[in-house]
Amino acid sequence: MGELSVRELPLFPLPEVVLFPQEVLPLHIFESRYRIMLQSVLENDSMFGVIKWDPNTKSMANVGCCAQIIKHQTAEDGRSNIITLGQQRFQVLEIMRSTPFCSAMVSWISDENIDDFQKLDSLKDSVKEALSDVITLTSKLTNTKKNLPDKLPDNPMDLSFWIGSHLGGPVAEEQQRLLEERNTFTRLQREYEMLDHTRKQLAARTALKESFPDIKEN
Repeated sequence: MGELSVRELPLFPLPEVVLFPQEVLPLHIFESRYRIMLQSVLENDSMFGVIKWDPNTKSMANVGCCAQIIKHQTAEDGRSNIITLGQQRFQVLEIMRSTPFCSAMVSWISDENIDDFQKLDSLKDSVKEALSDVITLTSKLTNTKKNLPDKLPDNPMDLSFWIGSHLGGPVAEEQQRLLEERNTFTRLQREYEMLDHTRKQLAARTALKESFPDIKEN
């Protein structure tokens, strides 16, 4: 996908969902307009855009992520279950039509080139360490065994997308900001700050739990 390529892409607006490149997103398709969209997409190149929809302002984000259908299954009643994989990010240039489903002219976007690889690499290591600490402390606090996946992405940009998609809690606004960010260093730096903040909170709670083991966590 070239940097300057522009194409028309069917859009699937989803409330509170932000898809990142290389992440898997299963979807259940049941509305008639999206059944029509699915049929059209499968006849073409199995690509459509997932974009965050805000139900309060009734507005769509300006940046989304292209999803490629890697598996689909349609039941007799016409509903479908599909599994998609996030591809490249895109920016909406112009809405071409809104019925029967939304479709827009989009341009692909990617991160800026980084000059200082050493600085980026050392930030990546700090992020991995903070992530590992958060997992360890969460396991201690909840008495469950939580592990990081064996194969965390090593490429700083891929790692930043992986972390963005695995943030816990109602964080769609933050995820959208991370998706729109076009500088890998800035995205990782923001994620490091969040992980470090969480790590400090968890460490304090763990220390409290160890000092007063009878106190019940809410």
